[in-house]
Amino acid sequence: MNIDLSTKAVLNFAVGAMVVAMVIPLYQAWKHNDNIWEIMLAFSSIAAKSSVLILAIAILRDDWMIGVVGVIILSVGNAGFMLLAHIIRRTGEV
Repeated sequence: MNIDLSTKAVLNFAVGAMVVAMVIPLYQAWKHNDNIWEIMLAFSSIAAKSSVLILAIAILRDDWMIGVVGVIILSVGNAGFMLLAHIIRRTGEV
């Protein structure tokens, strides 16, 4: 039995595993549809996993422009969720 362990085959497997790992937070968000904090946590996890997935695809395609987009999403992507969580908390105090 000949197993292909080239770089492209390993990265393709890693991308497939990342896509499967992104389904887990989607299931959690679907299961906890009444708790807003669980849903926000699940979507924040999806944002982080999708940016890492974009970085893996950028390495696979050898395209640094896609990699820059992945880094920007990874560094700034969850700031909107943090702001939204703060606004929801502040409206709950009133």
